Amino acid sequence: MKLNIGFIGCGKMASAIIKGILASEDKELYNIKGAEVNEEFAKQASERLGIEVSADSKNLVKISDVVFIATKPNNVAEVLENIKNELTPDKLLVSIAAGVNTSKIENIAQNIRVIRIMPNTPALVNLGMFGICKGSKASDNDVELIEKLLSSLGRCIKVEESQMDIVTAISGSGPAFFYQVIEDMARAGEKLGLDYEKSLVLAAQTALGSAQMVFNRGETPVQTLIDNVATKGGCTYVGICEMKEHNSTGLFYDVIEKTAQKANALGK
Repeated sequence: MKLNIGFIGCGKMASAIIKGILASEDKELYNIKGAEVNEEFAKQASERLGIEVSADSKNLVKISDVVFIATKPNNVAEVLENIKNELTPDKLLVSIAAGVNTSKIENIAQNIRVIRIMPNTPALVNLGMFGICKGSKASDNDVELIEKLLSSLGRCIKVEESQMDIVTAISGSGPAFFYQVIEDMARAGEKLGLDYEKSLVLAAQTALGSAQMVFNRGETPVQTLIDNVATKGGCTYVGICEMKEHNSTGLFYDVIEKTAQKANALGK
């Protein structure tokens, strides 16, 4: 029997998850439908995603086993008030809304099992990163179910809810930060005389390979990976010294801290 999954909100983040699931090897295990705020948005989402999307979120909840709340954080309370009578205890509610904690959801939709996740857009290419935490009534089995659903789209880690804003800053917002670094490196190459597209390929492939090296490192510290490339007196060492001169560590700390603070504020 297929698992019926409903997405309330079919924006960028939800679309990434939906497309990822539909492209996964396990797609036949799931029946995915969506709901949008009006008929026009629903029609556009249906055409874009290739699934049934309606403007009736209440009916979507009724026919779903798992319901994803994928609206903007400041719309979550309104959406929950609208569907709370349809959220029976046999349904699992999954929120992807940044900054909205599970207790806030449970205060509106009482007696419901809640899982909170923070996804990111690389789920579109099955290289997503998902942080997962559970509400007070959710079980370990609920977490395992969502992990199984998302694992075909990338990696999952379980964290405490108090850490979710940090997850949001590092992996939820992180793709944009890495895009910026890749773009900056490519533009630097262009400015120095290399074709932009070639510079972009060099930077992007190097980022991809470096990330895989981190995953493959075993017990080796990341600093050792750095030292293995940046031998003292070499050209890489000069570059690392330049990064330290400009306090790249402090820069990225500030980036993550400010982003986490904003994520927390979104749920207020």
